[in-house]
Amino acid sequence: MSLLLSIPRRFSGGHIFSVLVVFVFLYSFTSPIANAQNRVSKRFPAGKNVRVELKNISGTITVESWNRDEIKITALLEAPTANVSPKLTGECVSIDVTGDNRGRGDVGDVNFKIQVPQDSSVDIETRRGDITISNIGGGLVRAHISTEGDITLSGISATQVLAQNTIGNIFFDGGFSRGGTYQFQSTKGDISVRIPADSAFRLVAAASTKKIALGEFWNNRFQTLGDGRKFVGDVGDGRSSVMVTTFQGSITFIRR
Repeated sequence: MSLLLSIPRRFSGGHIFSVLVVFVFLYSFTSPIANAQNRVSKRFPAGKNVRVELKNISGTITVESWNRDEIKITALLEAPTANVSPKLTGECVSIDVTGDNRGRGDVGDVNFKIQVPQDSSVDIETRRGDITISNIGGGLVRAHISTEGDITLSGISATQVLAQNTIGNIFFDGGFSRGGTYQFQSTKGDISVRIPADSAFRLVAAASTKKIALGEFWNNRFQTLGDGRKFVGDVGDGRSSVMVTTFQGSITFIRR
């Protein structure tokens, strides 16, 4: 009513209607509802040996374990809104943002939070954005960023871990299982590996900058190659295989 009273009397009925339309149009762009992110939430039952696969385009991705026999996927979609269609096939939950939006122009970030049972396997990749995975102990943990973003893996006890990015740091905090394989690679970023003091592994570490710090895991069985750019050797009985490579960054091992 106050809006109508503020309109000058010289405006005709048609003019008043036009002004009201303009006000409604502007309000729709400033209201909290119009600016809110779209949200997708899905739940799937989870049996043993469940696997989650995600192919994202851009946005942050967080994967964490919880004490439920189900998988919960929450995605916040920024404009222009991408298509997101999680699917369950057997024991695998897949989300293919890349495939679901093939042929489209630019799409906005999709920020994921995924909660899974602790013994799940997770295979996560994106073009751009940080990936954080915590407290997972299944067969596989894979995190791949094709352009820029940090990778943080904490509380990991999987038997196979693969982490790779182009620009960004990689941090691993977990354990190496007997017979397991662990690969960490960054084109331009620092790689930090934090493991228990009694860890046993066969290590191949290479950094073109000569910045390789093994700390208390260093022993006289290591060979130094390439004028200090590569270390090869065993820690303990070498029961797991570890390969760490960075082309423009440092490598640091930290005892937990």
